[in-house]
Amino acid sequence: MNLHGRRTFLKQAATLAGAFSVNSLFHQAHAAEWAAASTRIAHLSPELAAQDEDYWSVIQRAYTVNPNLINLNNGGVSPAPLVVQQAVARYNELSNEGPSYYMWGILDQGREPLRERLARLAGAQPGEIAVDRNSTEALNTIIFGLPLQRGDEVIGTKQDYPHMIEAYRQRALREGIVYKQISFDFPIEDDEQIVKAYEEAITPNTKLIHVTHMINWVGQTMPVRKIADMAHPRGIEVLADGAHSFGLMDFRIPDLHCDYFGTSLHKFLSAPIGTGMMWIQADKIGKVWPLVCAGDPHSSNIRKFEDLGTRSFPIEEGIGEAINFHEGIGSKRKEERIRYLKDYWATRVQSMPKVKLHTSLDARFSCAICGVSIDGMTPSDFANRLFNDYKIHTVGIVWENISCVRVTPHVYTTTDDLDKLVRAIGEISAKA
Repeated sequence: MNLHGRRTFLKQAATLAGAFSVNSLFHQAHAAEWAAASTRIAHLSPELAAQDEDYWSVIQRAYTVNPNLINLNNGGVSPAPLVVQQAVARYNELSNEGPSYYMWGILDQGREPLRERLARLAGAQPGEIAVDRNSTEALNTIIFGLPLQRGDEVIGTKQDYPHMIEAYRQRALREGIVYKQISFDFPIEDDEQIVKAYEEAITPNTKLIHVTHMINWVGQTMPVRKIADMAHPRGIEVLADGAHSFGLMDFRIPDLHCDYFGTSLHKFLSAPIGTGMMWIQADKIGKVWPLVCAGDPHSSNIRKFEDLGTRSFPIEEGIGEAINFHEGIGSKRKEERIRYLKDYWATRVQSMPKVKLHTSLDARFSCAICGVSIDGMTPSDFANRLFNDYKIHTVGIVWENISCVRVTPHVYTTTDDLDKLVRAIGEISAKA
């Protein structure tokens, strides 16, 4: 970066404009082209816009994904578009010119505008949003921070994410809380069946229900709001794991009626790798203990959860460009495109001999993630064949009663990529 460029960037960062105005990298790189593309499809519903390949080719060009690898494991972590990568690189360069000054004196001042933007995206109040590093940190902060006592019960499922299961088991071992798990056979296309299963597990000692909004193994969308509406009259709180739903599905967190919510931003929001967000309903912040430390652990200020010491300010501030990118597409349009991509390949393989889908194709119960298996093949063998023979990267899942390969496209995924996936599944299943 030359002297003029550095001064310009410093001025933008100092006024908190770098990622939040027309001076943003996103605006400089994409504003004109994206505006033209969006205008051309403005008359289309999100469902129809999802099928316009010319529009989505504009979005696809903003990523730097390897053309020799078809990445269909975006359920693990998604790549960031180029403008997000560039923002992190520029903030990192700035930090290394004088870390203690630029990190704490300049970049750290960007957290409040970032908090406000995340709050708008979440449909929440800024004072309910904490910025952290991933879903595990967000959810573990709440799990370990809730004032549960010996004998208090928590209801979760065997299909929840392992790090959350491990956290509850640790509290059970250390403090004597009771952690109960129910189990589901997915896919399920009946919300009431799911709600009833939680309801039947409740006892007078139940204090918390843990719900994974979108099951990470197979993409089942869980009825968080209905579960919360069932639980609250019984004096039971609800913690929602939104690792795979936020930045993908078009919703407001408060509309889920849950009490607590944690997510990763490096999945479908395509923020820098190692970014996350926690939401706690305002009147409940005071009772949750910080996971690390705070001068006043009973403070009702959400910022008490951000006392993590030195961390990557460049990565954190790069979230702003990811929000710009996301809003440039539009939440509902993005949701429908990724659902369309899932349906595009899944509907073509579901009738193939030996092929089984583990995810509903009903839009009410799934969006991006879909599990698929082939009779006679282990998930590991299936995933290895996809990669070794076709350079298609997926992940084999074996967890509790789930055994499949998880396939997860993103907005940069092309229909040509998915045509190759369909052909690969057909050829592999024919030889199985």
